[in-house]
Amino acid sequence: MRKPPIITLLPLLIALLVPLPGEAAQLLRIGTNSWLGYEPLYLAAEHEHWRADLDVRLVEYPSATEVIRAFRNRTLEAAALTLDEVLTLREAGIPLKVIAVLDVSAGADVILAKPDITTFSDLKGRRVGVESSALGAFVLTRALALNQMELADIEIVHLDVSTHLRAFETGAVDAVVTFEPVRTKLLNGGAREVFSSSQIPGEVVDVLVVHADTLAREHARFRELLAGWFRALDYLHHERAAAAAFIAHRLKITPQEVIESYQELELPDAAQNRRLLSEDLPKTLQRLQDTLVSTGLLRQVQDTGDLLEDRLLPQ
Repeated sequence: MRKPPIITLLPLLIALLVPLPGEAAQLLRIGTNSWLGYEPLYLAAEHEHWRADLDVRLVEYPSATEVIRAFRNRTLEAAALTLDEVLTLREAGIPLKVIAVLDVSAGADVILAKPDITTFSDLKGRRVGVESSALGAFVLTRALALNQMELADIEIVHLDVSTHLRAFETGAVDAVVTFEPVRTKLLNGGAREVFSSSQIPGEVVDVLVVHADTLAREHARFRELLAGWFRALDYLHHERAAAAAFIAHRLKITPQEVIESYQELELPDAAQNRRLLSEDLPKTLQRLQDTLVSTGLLRQVQDTGDLLEDRLLPQ
């Protein structure tokens, strides 16, 4: 069987993804950035957990900011994004649907600081690197609020995630808001964790989002795509060593570090997804919107009653 292609992009090559005439009808292009929670998509492609004729193309961008831009520009049919990023797209008037919860961060998203900085409050007056148009801005905003600090208390350095590691190691920043695989690499180099998503449980949620009109046209293919996702989760659980080796090669960390990192991440199965989309996530969306509006990351609370779609999940 033919394996769905996986494309890893450099910023200068992104322009090459402009679709050819007729291509959009043949491919389901799914955008991701490098993140542990999205790796089951690549496992599904590698081990043919969905049919070859599904015509899925995984497109990996250097940062979530570029995934958002590509989705807005309709270079992608679907994207793996955090829930706060989805709300930002929704506010911009992009008709979309959330069809699955991919993961819930329980410590995998972090703020790491130089070894001499022991607490988050020690960041006052320091330079903090963050990808300001994506999840990092939300995590930093929540960390500031929980520590009774304001944005003016720190010096923001705008960084794409692809530059986090080098900026930290060269001293361009004193701390960085980041995630795997950068998290593990920096911790191995002596960085100190001063905040993590474990302190804001249930707030950092990664989902699969689809353009509403594309979903209406391709709902059967997306149903099969989700079936493949859950088959990949089963493979990850039951063939842990092989799955970890594959993911470690992609993320450039060790298989043991992959296994340990997944302890900071919840990967909901189909039944948990159904409960999340129908019961839990509507409440999470309301709390999240209140936080985003109060911190200026959203202009106003939106009606999200039609945002979540659970009908494509396996029975």
